[in-house]
Amino acid sequence: MTFDRKVPERRGRRIGRIVLAAAYGLAGVAHLARPGGFVAITPEWVPAPEMVVALTGAAEIAGAAGLMIPALRKPAGIGLALYALCVWPANFHHALDDIALSGVHLSWWYHGPRLAVQPVIIWWALWASGVVNWPFRGDWRH
Repeated sequence: MTFDRKVPERRGRRIGRIVLAAAYGLAGVAHLARPGGFVAITPEWVPAPEMVVALTGAAEIAGAAGLMIPALRKPAGIGLALYALCVWPANFHHALDDIALSGVHLSWWYHGPRLAVQPVIIWWALWASGVVNWPFRGDWRH
């Protein structure tokens, strides 16, 4: 896979990329500024949860920045897609173990959509970064 291929960016993809970069940037800052909730939902089998949460926050910020830099856009999209896949177990852990955040137990009205949308977030990172066109252009790759 080459990352230097120039593909015209349409308005919808640009908007999707900017929104995704903003969301990941804000999430990264939240991981660093208020790690407690993220540490709480980290599965027990993950070593050094505080460090992992800090590293995931840094990864989100780096990925968000990478989406805005043309030469790094595709690698950043792949990295963010892999990141979203890797943190999915924490979302399942949060839901299945009914972990309260700030004393609040969230219902399946929150957890169900959150778990269901994770594959969309993975696709969004790949699409917004220009790694895939599918489903909008029919071809899943460049």
